[in-house]
Amino acid sequence: MNEKSCFFIGSRYASSNLEPQLAEAVEKHITEYGVTTFTVGHYGFFDHLAAGVLKEAKKKHSHIKLYLLAPYALNQNREAPEGFDGTFYPEGLEFVPKRYAIVQANRYMVQHSDYLISHPGMGNSRKIVEYAQGREKKGLIKVTLL
Repeated sequence: MNEKSCFFIGSRYASSNLEPQLAEAVEKHITEYGVTTFTVGHYGFFDHLAAGVLKEAKKKHSHIKLYLLAPYALNQNREAPEGFDGTFYPEGLEFVPKRYAIVQANRYMVQHSDYLISHPGMGNSRKIVEYAQGREKKGLIKVTLL
């Protein structure tokens, strides 16, 4: 069986009003698209919302896995926070200057995920979503915008 993966990216200033829409998107990705592996960051409110929705979804769908993206080398071997199945540190990131680590980690995830769920704001999250949409046109990822 080919495991399908989904990454999340969004504005650090996202509103909690997104939670129902996010929960609906997660449910659809699990039940309709067959996604079993989810990866989320931990540097903004959208990441916090996504992690909460996924922890809830794990109660209903015990087969799904939730990983925390660790963009810095010092975080790569840390124990995963409660509710997560582990951390994920992208290959080759140790060679990236620290100030670019989050952007490169997000880019890596877009390159290695089947799906992206996003509520982009401005700045880097918007740029990553635009990059993902370019990949979507080539059939390399499916992007869901909230």
